[in-house]
Amino acid sequence: MSRYVSFRDFDWLLLGFVLMICGLGVMEIHSATEHTKFAGAQVKQVYWVLGGVGMMFLMSLVSYQALLDRIHWFYIAGVASLMAVLVFGTRALGAKRWIKMPGGNHFQPSEWVKLILILAVAKYFAEMRQRELSWPDFIKAGAIVGVPMLMVLAQPDLGTALTYVPIAVMGVFLGGLQWRQGLAVALLAVVGIGAVFMVPRVHVLKSYQKQRLTSFIDPELDPQGSGYQVEQSKIAVGSGSIWGGKGSQTHGNFLPVPQTDFIFAAFAEEHGFVGALAVLLLYFIVLMRLTQNAQTAPDRAGTFLVMGVVGVLTFHILVNVGMVVGFMPVTGIPLPLMSYGGSSVLFMFLALGMVMNVRMRRFVN
Repeated sequence: MSRYVSFRDFDWLLLGFVLMICGLGVMEIHSATEHTKFAGAQVKQVYWVLGGVGMMFLMSLVSYQALLDRIHWFYIAGVASLMAVLVFGTRALGAKRWIKMPGGNHFQPSEWVKLILILAVAKYFAEMRQRELSWPDFIKAGAIVGVPMLMVLAQPDLGTALTYVPIAVMGVFLGGLQWRQGLAVALLAVVGIGAVFMVPRVHVLKSYQKQRLTSFIDPELDPQGSGYQVEQSKIAVGSGSIWGGKGSQTHGNFLPVPQTDFIFAAFAEEHGFVGALAVLLLYFIVLMRLTQNAQTAPDRAGTFLVMGVVGVLTFHILVNVGMVVGFMPVTGIPLPLMSYGGSSVLFMFLALGMVMNVRMRRFVN
Protein backbone atom coordinates (compact mmCIF):
# COMPACT_ATOMS: atom_id res chain seq x y z
CA MET A 1 0.00 0.00 0.00
CA SER A 2 1.36 3.43 -0.94
CA ARG A 3 2.45 5.66 1.92
CA TYR A 4 0.06 8.27 0.53
CA VAL A 5 -2.91 5.93 0.95
CA SER A 6 -4.47 5.77 4.40
CA PHE A 7 -7.60 4.30 5.92
CA ARG A 8 -8.25 7.80 7.28
CA ASP A 9 -9.55 8.51 3.76
CA PHE A 10 -11.83 5.46 3.90
CA ASP A 11 -15.52 6.40 3.67
CA TRP A 12 -16.53 5.17 7.11
CA LEU A 13 -19.86 7.02 6.92
CA LEU A 14 -20.81 5.17 3.75
CA LEU A 15 -19.85 1.86 5.37
CA GLY A 16 -22.03 2.72 8.36
CA PHE A 17 -25.13 3.26 6.23
CA VAL A 18 -24.39 0.10 4.25
CA LEU A 19 -24.15 -1.97 7.44
CA MET A 20 -27.43 -0.46 8.66
CA ILE A 21 -29.14 -1.79 5.52
CA CYS A 22 -27.46 -5.17 5.99
CA GLY A 23 -28.63 -5.25 9.62
CA LEU A 24 -32.24 -4.62 8.59
CA GLY A 25 -31.89 -7.38 6.01
CA VAL A 26 -30.59 -9.89 8.56
CA MET A 27 -33.41 -8.96 10.92
CA GLU A 28 -36.04 -9.47 8.22
CA ILE A 29 -34.51 -12.74 6.99
CA HIS A 30 -34.74 -14.05 10.56
CA SER A 31 -38.37 -12.96 10.87
CA ALA A 32 -39.42 -14.28 7.45
CA THR A 33 -37.80 -17.71 7.84
CA GLU A 34 -38.26 -18.34 11.57
CA HIS A 35 -40.77 -21.18 11.24
CA THR A 36 -39.81 -22.48 7.80
CA LYS A 37 -37.29 -24.91 6.35
CA PHE A 38 -35.00 -21.91 5.80
CA ALA A 39 -34.79 -21.15 9.55
CA GLY A 40 -31.30 -20.02 10.49
CA ALA A 41 -30.62 -18.41 7.12
CA GLN A 42 -29.83 -15.14 8.90
CA VAL A 43 -26.71 -16.74 10.41
CA LYS A 44 -25.32 -17.49 6.94
CA GLN A 45 -26.22 -13.98 5.89
CA VAL A 46 -24.18 -12.56 8.78
CA TYR A 47 -21.19 -14.67 7.70
CA TRP A 48 -21.53 -13.41 4.13
CA VAL A 49 -21.73 -9.81 5.30
CA LEU A 50 -18.64 -10.23 7.48
CA GLY A 51 -16.83 -11.93 4.61
CA GLY A 52 -17.94 -9.16 2.29
CA VAL A 53 -16.60 -6.46 4.62
CA GLY A 54 -13.24 -8.26 4.73
CA MET A 55 -13.13 -8.52 0.94
CA MET A 56 -14.08 -4.85 0.66
CA PHE A 57 -11.07 -3.83 2.77
CA LEU A 58 -8.78 -6.07 0.69
CA MET A 59 -10.16 -4.64 -2.55
CA SER A 60 -9.54 -1.10 -1.30
CA LEU A 61 -5.82 -1.85 -0.89
CA VAL A 62 -5.20 -2.88 -4.51
CA SER A 63 -4.80 0.18 -6.72
CA TYR A 64 -7.71 0.47 -9.14
CA GLN A 65 -5.22 1.67 -11.76
CA ALA A 66 -3.46 -1.70 -11.50
CA LEU A 67 -6.82 -3.42 -12.01
CA LEU A 68 -7.58 -1.23 -15.04
CA ASP A 69 -4.17 -1.99 -16.56
CA ARG A 70 -4.99 -5.72 -16.46
CA ILE A 71 -8.64 -5.50 -17.41
CA HIS A 72 -8.14 -7.22 -20.77
CA TRP A 73 -7.02 -10.37 -18.94
CA PHE A 74 -9.94 -10.13 -16.50
CA TYR A 75 -12.34 -9.69 -19.40
CA ILE A 76 -11.00 -12.78 -21.20
CA ALA A 77 -11.25 -14.77 -17.96
CA GLY A 78 -14.83 -13.57 -17.45
CA VAL A 79 -15.94 -14.59 -20.94
CA ALA A 80 -14.14 -17.94 -20.53
CA SER A 81 -15.95 -18.59 -17.25
CA LEU A 82 -19.31 -17.86 -18.87
CA MET A 83 -18.40 -20.25 -21.68
CA ALA A 84 -17.50 -22.87 -19.06
CA VAL A 85 -20.96 -22.48 -17.53
CA LEU A 86 -22.61 -23.21 -20.88
CA VAL A 87 -20.42 -26.28 -21.41
CA PHE A 88 -19.85 -27.70 -17.93
CA GLY A 89 -22.42 -25.87 -15.82
CA THR A 90 -24.78 -27.53 -13.36
CA ARG A 91 -28.38 -27.49 -14.59
CA ALA A 92 -31.06 -26.56 -12.07
CA LEU A 93 -34.66 -25.49 -12.70
CA GLY A 94 -34.05 -25.57 -16.45
CA ALA A 95 -31.02 -23.27 -16.42
CA LYS A 96 -27.23 -23.57 -16.37
CA ARG A 97 -25.95 -20.76 -14.17
CA TRP A 98 -23.46 -22.40 -11.80
CA ILE A 99 -20.20 -24.32 -11.89
CA LYS A 100 -19.87 -27.01 -9.24
CA MET A 101 -16.76 -26.50 -7.13
CA PRO A 102 -14.89 -28.90 -4.81
CA GLY A 103 -16.71 -29.40 -1.53
CA GLY A 104 -20.16 -29.20 -3.07
CA ASN A 105 -20.20 -25.39 -3.40
CA HIS A 106 -21.42 -23.65 -6.54
CA PHE A 107 -19.85 -20.66 -8.29
CA GLN A 108 -21.96 -18.25 -10.37
CA PRO A 109 -19.59 -16.41 -12.77
CA SER A 110 -22.28 -14.08 -14.14
CA GLU A 111 -22.43 -12.24 -10.80
CA TRP A 112 -18.70 -11.48 -10.79
CA VAL A 113 -18.65 -10.48 -14.47
CA LYS A 114 -20.48 -7.31 -13.40
CA LEU A 115 -17.31 -6.19 -11.61
CA ILE A 116 -15.25 -6.89 -14.71
CA LEU A 117 -17.65 -4.93 -16.91
CA ILE A 118 -17.60 -1.95 -14.57
CA LEU A 119 -13.81 -1.90 -14.84
CA ALA A 120 -13.84 -2.52 -18.61
CA VAL A 121 -16.28 0.30 -19.35
CA ALA A 122 -14.36 2.67 -17.05
CA LYS A 123 -11.10 1.81 -18.81
CA TYR A 124 -12.60 2.25 -22.27
CA PHE A 125 -14.13 5.67 -21.65
CA ALA A 126 -11.19 6.91 -19.58
CA GLU A 127 -9.02 6.66 -22.68
CA MET A 128 -11.43 8.72 -24.80
CA ARG A 129 -10.88 12.46 -24.92
CA GLN A 130 -13.58 13.73 -27.27
CA ARG A 131 -16.62 15.38 -25.74
CA GLU A 132 -19.15 13.55 -27.92
CA LEU A 133 -19.42 9.83 -28.53
CA SER A 134 -18.81 8.72 -32.11
CA TRP A 135 -20.79 5.87 -33.64
CA PRO A 136 -17.78 3.47 -33.74
CA ASP A 137 -17.06 4.18 -30.07
CA PHE A 138 -20.74 3.74 -29.25
CA ILE A 139 -20.83 0.34 -30.97
CA LYS A 140 -17.58 -0.79 -29.32
CA ALA A 141 -18.90 0.14 -25.87
CA GLY A 142 -22.07 -1.80 -26.60
CA ALA A 143 -20.06 -4.83 -27.69
CA ILE A 144 -17.97 -4.82 -24.50
CA VAL A 145 -21.14 -5.32 -22.45
CA GLY A 146 -23.18 -7.08 -25.11
CA VAL A 147 -21.00 -10.19 -25.53
CA PRO A 148 -21.20 -11.31 -21.86
CA MET A 149 -24.85 -10.26 -21.73
CA LEU A 150 -25.81 -12.56 -24.61
CA MET A 151 -23.90 -15.43 -23.00
CA VAL A 152 -25.81 -14.95 -19.74
CA LEU A 153 -29.11 -14.80 -21.64
CA ALA A 154 -28.21 -18.17 -23.16
CA GLN A 155 -28.00 -19.81 -19.69
CA PRO A 156 -30.85 -18.51 -19.45
CA ASP A 157 -30.63 -15.83 -16.74
CA LEU A 158 -32.64 -12.80 -17.79
CA GLY A 159 -32.39 -11.05 -14.41
CA THR A 160 -28.58 -11.01 -14.23
CA ALA A 161 -28.27 -10.16 -17.94
CA LEU A 162 -30.44 -7.08 -17.41
CA THR A 163 -28.14 -5.86 -14.63
CA TYR A 164 -25.38 -5.44 -17.22
CA VAL A 165 -27.44 -2.81 -19.07
CA PRO A 166 -27.01 0.07 -16.56
CA ILE A 167 -23.22 -0.35 -16.75
CA ALA A 168 -23.32 0.36 -20.48
CA VAL A 169 -25.95 3.08 -20.13
CA MET A 170 -23.98 4.94 -17.46
CA GLY A 171 -20.80 4.67 -19.53
CA VAL A 172 -22.23 6.01 -22.79
CA PHE A 173 -24.21 8.73 -20.99
CA LEU A 174 -21.16 10.11 -19.19
CA GLY A 175 -19.01 9.47 -22.25
CA GLY A 176 -20.93 12.00 -24.36
CA LEU A 177 -24.03 10.26 -25.72
CA GLN A 178 -25.64 12.09 -28.63
CA TRP A 179 -29.43 12.34 -28.87
CA ARG A 180 -29.44 10.52 -32.22
CA GLN A 181 -27.67 7.55 -30.65
CA GLY A 182 -30.08 7.47 -27.73
CA LEU A 183 -33.06 7.62 -30.09
CA ALA A 184 -31.65 4.83 -32.25
CA VAL A 185 -31.17 2.56 -29.22
CA ALA A 186 -34.69 3.31 -27.96
CA LEU A 187 -36.21 2.44 -31.35
CA LEU A 188 -34.10 -0.71 -31.60
CA ALA A 189 -35.21 -1.76 -28.11
CA VAL A 190 -38.89 -1.27 -29.02
CA VAL A 191 -38.49 -3.31 -32.21
CA GLY A 192 -36.57 -6.02 -30.36
CA ILE A 193 -39.15 -6.32 -27.59
CA GLY A 194 -41.92 -6.44 -30.16
CA ALA A 195 -40.13 -9.21 -32.07
CA VAL A 196 -39.62 -11.26 -28.91
CA PHE A 197 -43.31 -11.19 -28.00
CA MET A 198 -45.01 -10.98 -31.41
CA VAL A 199 -42.91 -13.18 -33.71
CA PRO A 200 -43.45 -16.90 -32.90
CA ARG A 201 -40.08 -18.07 -34.25
CA VAL A 202 -38.06 -15.70 -32.08
CA HIS A 203 -36.93 -17.73 -29.06
CA VAL A 204 -34.67 -15.30 -27.19
CA LEU A 205 -36.76 -15.78 -24.04
CA LYS A 206 -38.33 -18.90 -22.61
CA SER A 207 -42.13 -19.04 -22.32
CA TYR A 208 -42.03 -18.65 -18.52
CA GLN A 209 -39.82 -15.56 -18.89
CA LYS A 210 -42.34 -14.01 -21.28
CA GLN A 211 -45.12 -14.74 -18.79
CA ARG A 212 -43.15 -13.03 -16.02
CA LEU A 213 -42.64 -9.95 -18.16
CA THR A 214 -46.31 -9.67 -19.09
CA SER A 215 -48.06 -10.81 -15.89
CA PHE A 216 -47.19 -7.59 -14.04
CA ILE A 217 -49.43 -5.65 -16.46
CA ASP A 218 -52.52 -7.50 -15.24
CA PRO A 219 -51.64 -10.20 -12.67
CA GLU A 220 -55.35 -10.81 -11.97
CA LEU A 221 -55.64 -12.61 -15.31
CA ASP A 222 -53.74 -15.55 -13.78
CA PRO A 223 -53.77 -15.03 -9.99
CA GLN A 224 -52.85 -18.65 -9.25
CA GLY A 225 -50.16 -18.88 -11.91
CA SER A 226 -47.83 -16.26 -13.39
CA GLY A 227 -49.53 -13.45 -11.47
CA TYR A 228 -49.43 -15.14 -8.06
CA GLN A 229 -46.15 -13.64 -6.84
CA VAL A 230 -47.09 -10.08 -7.75
CA GLU A 231 -50.59 -10.38 -6.25
CA GLN A 232 -49.34 -11.75 -2.93
CA SER A 233 -46.57 -9.16 -2.79
CA LYS A 234 -48.99 -6.28 -3.30
CA ILE A 235 -51.29 -7.68 -0.62
CA ALA A 236 -48.36 -7.92 1.79
CA VAL A 237 -47.23 -4.34 1.14
CA GLY A 238 -50.78 -3.03 1.47
CA SER A 239 -51.49 -4.90 4.70
CA GLY A 240 -48.48 -3.20 6.33
CA SER A 241 -50.45 0.08 6.47
CA ILE A 242 -48.57 2.98 8.13
CA TRP A 243 -46.77 1.35 11.05
CA GLY A 244 -46.77 -2.33 10.05
CA GLY A 245 -48.55 -5.45 11.21
CA LYS A 246 -48.03 -9.04 12.25
CA GLY A 247 -46.94 -10.19 8.80
CA SER A 248 -49.75 -12.65 8.06
CA GLN A 249 -48.83 -12.92 4.38
CA THR A 250 -45.18 -13.58 5.15
CA HIS A 251 -45.63 -15.96 8.07
CA GLY A 252 -48.60 -17.68 6.46
CA ASN A 253 -46.39 -18.74 3.53
CA PHE A 254 -48.49 -16.80 1.05
CA LEU A 255 -45.62 -14.53 0.05
CA PRO A 256 -43.11 -16.48 -2.09
CA VAL A 257 -39.39 -16.48 -1.17
CA PRO A 258 -39.76 -13.59 1.32
CA GLN A 259 -36.07 -13.81 2.27
CA THR A 260 -34.76 -13.25 -1.26
CA ASP A 261 -36.54 -11.49 -4.13
CA PHE A 262 -39.51 -10.29 -2.07
CA ILE A 263 -37.76 -9.25 1.13
CA PHE A 264 -38.90 -5.65 0.67
CA ALA A 265 -42.53 -6.80 0.61
CA ALA A 266 -41.99 -8.80 3.81
CA PHE A 267 -40.31 -5.82 5.46
CA ALA A 268 -43.05 -3.42 4.35
CA GLU A 269 -45.73 -5.76 5.72
CA GLU A 270 -44.11 -5.95 9.16
CA HIS A 271 -42.88 -2.34 9.42
CA GLY A 272 -45.40 -0.47 7.30
CA PHE A 273 -45.03 2.62 5.14
CA VAL A 274 -42.75 4.30 7.67
CA GLY A 275 -40.33 1.36 7.74
CA ALA A 276 -40.30 1.00 3.95
CA LEU A 277 -39.66 4.73 3.58
CA ALA A 278 -36.78 4.51 6.06
CA VAL A 279 -35.12 1.75 4.01
CA LEU A 280 -35.50 3.74 0.79
CA LEU A 281 -34.02 6.77 2.55
CA LEU A 282 -30.98 4.72 3.56
CA TYR A 283 -30.51 3.59 -0.05
CA PHE A 284 -30.84 7.19 -1.22
CA ILE A 285 -28.14 8.32 1.22
CA VAL A 286 -25.83 5.52 0.02
CA LEU A 287 -26.37 6.50 -3.62
CA MET A 288 -25.73 10.18 -2.90
CA ARG A 289 -22.59 9.30 -0.97
CA LEU A 290 -21.36 7.18 -3.87
CA THR A 291 -22.06 10.01 -6.31
CA GLN A 292 -20.08 12.39 -4.11
CA ASN A 293 -17.15 9.97 -4.22
CA ALA A 294 -17.39 9.94 -8.01
CA GLN A 295 -17.20 13.74 -8.07
CA THR A 296 -14.02 13.72 -5.97
CA ALA A 297 -12.31 10.91 -7.91
CA PRO A 298 -8.69 11.69 -8.84
CA ASP A 299 -9.17 10.94 -12.55
CA ARG A 300 -11.69 10.18 -15.27
CA ALA A 301 -11.34 6.41 -14.84
CA GLY A 302 -12.18 6.65 -11.14
CA THR A 303 -15.30 8.67 -11.90
CA PHE A 304 -16.55 6.15 -14.45
CA LEU A 305 -15.77 3.27 -12.12
CA VAL A 306 -17.76 4.69 -9.19
CA MET A 307 -20.65 5.75 -11.40
CA GLY A 308 -20.77 2.23 -12.84
CA VAL A 309 -21.37 0.96 -9.31
CA VAL A 310 -24.03 3.65 -8.84
CA GLY A 311 -25.76 2.53 -12.04
CA VAL A 312 -25.89 -1.15 -11.03
CA LEU A 313 -27.05 -0.41 -7.48
CA THR A 314 -29.75 2.01 -8.67
CA PHE A 315 -31.01 -0.49 -11.23
CA HIS A 316 -31.23 -3.27 -8.62
CA ILE A 317 -33.18 -1.07 -6.22
CA LEU A 318 -35.62 0.33 -8.79
CA VAL A 319 -36.36 -3.05 -10.40
CA ASN A 320 -36.73 -4.97 -7.13
CA VAL A 321 -38.92 -2.39 -5.38
CA GLY A 322 -40.89 -1.82 -8.59
CA MET A 323 -41.41 -5.58 -8.91
CA VAL A 324 -42.67 -5.82 -5.32
CA VAL A 325 -45.37 -3.18 -5.85
CA GLY A 326 -46.36 -4.40 -9.32
CA PHE A 327 -44.73 -1.65 -11.39
CA MET A 328 -41.99 -3.87 -12.82
CA PRO A 329 -41.96 -7.49 -14.07
CA VAL A 330 -40.65 -10.31 -11.89
CA THR A 331 -37.10 -10.95 -13.09
CA GLY A 332 -35.41 -12.46 -10.03
CA ILE A 333 -33.25 -9.41 -9.29
CA PRO A 334 -32.46 -9.26 -5.52
CA LEU A 335 -32.55 -6.17 -3.31
CA PRO A 336 -28.88 -5.26 -2.70
CA LEU A 337 -27.52 -5.81 0.81
CA MET A 338 -30.89 -6.98 2.15
CA SER A 339 -31.85 -10.07 0.13
CA TYR A 340 -30.52 -13.43 1.30
CA GLY A 341 -27.71 -14.77 -0.89
CA GLY A 342 -23.94 -14.94 -0.82
CA SER A 343 -23.16 -14.01 -4.44
CA SER A 344 -25.21 -10.81 -4.32
CA VAL A 345 -23.78 -9.69 -0.96
CA LEU A 346 -20.16 -10.42 -1.87
CA PHE A 347 -20.51 -8.70 -5.26
CA MET A 348 -21.90 -5.58 -3.62
CA PHE A 349 -19.11 -5.35 -1.05
CA LEU A 350 -16.44 -5.93 -3.71
CA ALA A 351 -18.01 -3.13 -5.75
CA LEU A 352 -17.97 -0.89 -2.67
CA GLY A 353 -14.33 -1.91 -2.18
CA MET A 354 -13.54 -0.50 -5.63
CA VAL A 355 -15.31 2.72 -4.65
CA MET A 356 -13.23 2.96 -1.47
CA ASN A 357 -10.19 2.23 -3.61
CA VAL A 358 -10.88 5.33 -5.69
CA ARG A 359 -11.72 7.48 -2.67
CA MET A 360 -8.53 6.56 -0.78
CA ARG A 361 -6.42 7.69 -3.75
CA ARG A 362 -7.93 11.15 -4.11
CA PHE A 363 -4.70 12.79 -2.96
CA VAL A 364 -2.21 10.40 -4.57
CA ASN A 365 -0.09 12.17 -7.19
